[in-house]
Amino acid sequence: MSNNNIIKGVFLVGLGATSYGMLATFVKLAYQENFTTAEVTSAQFIYGIIGILIINLFQKQQAKTNVVKASKKNIFQLMLAGTSLGMTSVFYYLCVKYIDVSIAIVLLMQTVWIGVLLEWFLDKKAPSTQKIIAVIIVLFGTLMATNLLNSTVEIDWKGLVFGILAACSFTTTMFTANKVALGISSAQRSLYMLLGGAVIVAGFALFTQTTPFNFEIFMKWGIILALFGTIIPPMLMNSGFPHIGLGLGSIVSSLELPVSVMMAYFILNETVITSQWIGVLLIVFAIVIMNLTFNRRKKS
Repeated sequence: MSNNNIIKGVFLVGLGATSYGMLATFVKLAYQENFTTAEVTSAQFIYGIIGILIINLFQKQQAKTNVVKASKKNIFQLMLAGTSLGMTSVFYYLCVKYIDVSIAIVLLMQTVWIGVLLEWFLDKKAPSTQKIIAVIIVLFGTLMATNLLNSTVEIDWKGLVFGILAACSFTTTMFTANKVALGISSAQRSLYMLLGGAVIVAGFALFTQTTPFNFEIFMKWGIILALFGTIIPPMLMNSGFPHIGLGLGSIVSSLELPVSVMMAYFILNETVITSQWIGVLLIVFAIVIMNLTFNRRKKS
């Protein structure tokens, strides 16, 4: 693997993670204009599906050889896996509704230790000492990053619950995305997973939208949410990960956390004290420890 490919991979994955990091701030800004969670998620997924569909058609026309088409089994598996993608968006945006973005992104990053537990359960193999240490650092960093150690701080419990649910569904999305229908193009996989997620979003919108649907969301925030949430990040990450591998890719992906906190600090004017910044850095440090250890073992 050449240095140029590694640099290219780091740039693509880093840009994708940065896009994800900006997403919650845009959602919060949409909430400030009185748009509902149902309107936000619906606009994001509808535009996202249209965008990915256009990318699929473009790739099909540009391909010199026949593109491997998804079978009915592939489509069913990907749509089923995509339901967790829809739940992640719904839970995360509900979380952002009740608590600050700088805290919501920290809760979403609990995928680090939830993923270790899920891996332990599925593989029937206890995690390594390095992973256990990383999980402990993540948990301590979370206490600092959410400012829960400060007894005077009150955080809406609904936001905490939705944040953990978002982390659980996001962990499920990551595991299934790396195991289901790997033989077809990433654009096709993204499309069918989005369609599966759209089923969840549509159901959520039908049951929770008590006021007339405000279609202005499509003009004001829909395209931005789709670009930064469902189109740019997955396409860039799927292109970048093959160049740098899972270990380095996971480290670069952790850029999502500080970017999200900085967006909340500078654009939303959320209060982020020094101890919270230290907590954010501890979580990023834990992700680095976990993946650098993985790389060394892989090489040996």
